[in-house]
Amino acid sequence: MQRLTKKWHRDGAHVGLVPTMGYLHEGHLSLVREARKRVGKKGKVTVSIYVNPTQFAPAEDFSKYPRDLKRDCAMLRKEGVDVVFAPTDGEMYPAGSTGGEATLFSTYVVEEKLSKAMEGVSRPAHFRGVTTVVAKLFNLVLPDVAVFGQKDFQQATIIRRMVRDLNFPVRVIVAPTVREADGLAMSSRNKYLEGDLRRQATVLRRAMDAAHAALKRSKKISAARLKADTRKLIESEPDARLDYVEFFEPETLAPVADVSTGVRMALAVVVGKTRLIDNETL
Repeated sequence: MQRLTKKWHRDGAHVGLVPTMGYLHEGHLSLVREARKRVGKKGKVTVSIYVNPTQFAPAEDFSKYPRDLKRDCAMLRKEGVDVVFAPTDGEMYPAGSTGGEATLFSTYVVEEKLSKAMEGVSRPAHFRGVTTVVAKLFNLVLPDVAVFGQKDFQQATIIRRMVRDLNFPVRVIVAPTVREADGLAMSSRNKYLEGDLRRQATVLRRAMDAAHAALKRSKKISAARLKADTRKLIESEPDARLDYVEFFEPETLAPVADVSTGVRMALAVVVGKTRLIDNETL
């Protein structure tokens, strides 16, 4: 992969990367199109497909996470992607038993400020896995541009900070969330939502709409009150449970006491056994 990218660079081509965990949907394809737009017709677009074990906790859905590489490659071929980079666990995290160590891999990239809130509270080791694998992908693919989705807003903010702090020569683009007709953010995990759970999942969209409406009625509103109202709305659905809802400054992720225009809202909701996230600027 590195040799190929270096050849492309020698030939004067810009390189775009779209990191994914596969089981692609229209949201992923929108990122691919954004990457193509950024590098141009003469540029090269690489899509990585790798379900990264280090960002999953032991009780999470790593083993069940949907995978279909053949289907993904067919979709990406239609989009004119130049390379699909699909490494194995053994290539990304070399294993062995040297000197009594359980593994030969022992180096991680950790962002220590932005990763402490929201997803970082619910999934303590998650962002260590994300920043490590993205740093590795940047070193492997050597992109000029990398495109991420806004649905994972906190993740994108952390990646931008990592790029700045560690001087990666990569421009990070954050592309808008793509939604289903009923407002549910597209996600590979939506596959898990069967029967009435799919309808209940739209409560995330309804919660954000309710926050918009509340803010429109009064230009400033207590974050504590909005959180309580959001919880009540979410848990009016029989199989939905609020993990967290937060109102924060988009640049710093710092929580606010009072919500006004421009504050960002993020929430995580478990519907049945499926954990969904979403966010939006109010």
